[in-house]
Amino acid sequence: MAGSVYGKIFKISTWGESHGDTVGVVADGVPAGLPLCEEDIQKQLDRRKPGQSEFTTARNESDRVRIMSGVFEGVTTGTPVAMMVENADHHSADYSAIKDIYRPGHADLTFDRKYGFRDYRGGGRSSGRETIGRVAAGAIALKILAELGISVEAYTYSIGDITLSRDSVDINEKYNNPLFMPDSQAAKKAADYIKELKEKGDSAGGIIECVIKGVKPGIGEPVFDKLDASLAKAIFSIGAVKGFEMGAGFKAAVMRGSENNDGFTAEDGEIKKTANNSGGVLGGMSDGSDIVFRAAVKPTPSVSCPQRTVTVGGEETDINIKGRHDPVIIPRAVVVVESMAAITLTDLLFEDLTSRMDYIKEYYKH
Repeated sequence: MAGSVYGKIFKISTWGESHGDTVGVVADGVPAGLPLCEEDIQKQLDRRKPGQSEFTTARNESDRVRIMSGVFEGVTTGTPVAMMVENADHHSADYSAIKDIYRPGHADLTFDRKYGFRDYRGGGRSSGRETIGRVAAGAIALKILAELGISVEAYTYSIGDITLSRDSVDINEKYNNPLFMPDSQAAKKAADYIKELKEKGDSAGGIIECVIKGVKPGIGEPVFDKLDASLAKAIFSIGAVKGFEMGAGFKAAVMRGSENNDGFTAEDGEIKKTANNSGGVLGGMSDGSDIVFRAAVKPTPSVSCPQRTVTVGGEETDINIKGRHDPVIIPRAVVVVESMAAITLTDLLFEDLTSRMDYIKEYYKH
């Protein structure tokens, strides 16, 4: 299977299946000298692990990470950092009844058509459990960015048609509710909505917003490796994401040019923008303002209410999916979005070090 490797300089390779023995990642291109321990990784993995609230799957996984290589005496060595997590609570029997049926909204049909085989136990490589490797590698990227004064903060922007109010946003509030929504009133309404759907055996989708602060101008390449294009690919590679926009996003299509353009002003000798419809990216490169994007996440496809489908032999049938599934994916996907954004930005930042001769000369002098 191709396509399990992402990045050019800061490069990650994820491996493992939902109901296999382990899942994990190898992160290559990690600079030597970065303080790193398993707890740095674990605190991020704990944000995506199951069983944390009534809005996540009841699968009981501790998701304890082990660093297998690339760290010595609490510091990275410059060699690949390999990390793994054991799958302890996989109930493969839950899926035996559907091994010959294609689940709507899943990769069952396409996987079977492409490879002539599929792992019906929780989706195999197509499972959300694959994101453990992304979050583990993302924890390293986030530490690298923090050393440079760059922060990456994602949160739940909406669930269904319930959207946070900009006037009520308190970023710390996202840690006070299980939906990771920085608006307590919107979070309560969203929770009630999800409970209602859960009782009907249904699920909800929504939008995750991410804000990146502290990025200097010029990160990203002006043609194929644009910062916004690279972020879009990274975020779209998350299984449940079906939409992506930066800054004003789709609203830009109905704005006039004079409205959409961000004006420039000078304050104390520093050039700043009067607005941020661009989402912090101009011409594919960071412009020095906050980088803001949103990802639309589809409802959990595993629902217990009846659905029409077909068997592998093409016979029409009904399906009621059993097992342990999230009624909404978004709370656990927030940290995945942060991780993929951090991995992408770190890779492009490393690439930027070779963009100018004065950068190279400055490095070589030392």
